[in-house]
Amino acid sequence: MPQTHYQDLGEGIYCIDTALCRDDFAACYLIVEGDAAAFIDSGTYHSAPLIMQVLAELGLSADQVNYVIPTHVHLDHAGGAGELMRLCPKARLIVHPKGAQHMIDPTKLIAGATAVYGAEVFARDYGTLTPVPKERVIIAPDAYAFALNGRTLSFHDTPGHANHHGSIFDERTRSWFTGDTFGISYRDFDTEQGAWLFATTTPVAFDPDSWQRTLVKYASKNPQAMLLTHYSRVTELERLFPLLRQSLDAMVEIALSEEAQPEGRLARIQAKVAQNLIESVQAHGCHFSEEKIRDLLALDIDLNGQGLEIWLQRRAKAA
Repeated sequence: MPQTHYQDLGEGIYCIDTALCRDDFAACYLIVEGDAAAFIDSGTYHSAPLIMQVLAELGLSADQVNYVIPTHVHLDHAGGAGELMRLCPKARLIVHPKGAQHMIDPTKLIAGATAVYGAEVFARDYGTLTPVPKERVIIAPDAYAFALNGRTLSFHDTPGHANHHGSIFDERTRSWFTGDTFGISYRDFDTEQGAWLFATTTPVAFDPDSWQRTLVKYASKNPQAMLLTHYSRVTELERLFPLLRQSLDAMVEIALSEEAQPEGRLARIQAKVAQNLIESVQAHGCHFSEEKIRDLLALDIDLNGQGLEIWLQRRAKAA
């Protein structure tokens, strides 16, 4: 088993690397309040042993885990949720209404991911999906409030990146656990200017109008920090909110610039996404070579392009 890699962020919050792709690429979070614990996001099936090892290193048992809370059912966020639930017999799963059935019966998720990645890559990166018993699932409406040993948390509907996306707000630290809806901010690209981030338009339910409304909802809580699955905590929110809006607008502009020419469109969109992200990183003061930037962002360039292409296809059907 790989060595655990996690950060103590204070106030009982731990950022755990889920060992997907590379270090500092994908995380889940552990909140500890006294003798009770909750996981937000879960990594993949392969992540579960590492996550449970961190729990043990912190002196906690599986029976002390009260909740497992995937922000949405994309596999880097929820692929290991069922396995964590199996390993933590007293936990309840809190999940968005549109994602619940996929956690109870992951057949469609497995089929969809296998179609996108191929069986070999799916098995290598994601393993499998463990079903969650229906009676252990809490289907959370918007602003669903719950307590972790007296600590007030709430689950909010936050679409844009996905239509089944929720974010969790921690009243104590005034922090949002944002899944993917506050974008991606890899620590590799931190500079003297601080963190850099961008909007992730991963297939299949990118919705820029909903996303803008979600950002208003985020801001309404006057947050002090955002805790991203990709990757870890960011602050400086007065700078990062506008940066994310700019990135979101840029992705939409790229897609719309190719809307009238469907043939061969995906490759052109991906090339424009790559150019946008590389130029944005360079403008942020990162001195990596263009080749290294492209390599670090290769998966995101691919998925952003796919998501924008599917969004254009939906627009065409709706016209």
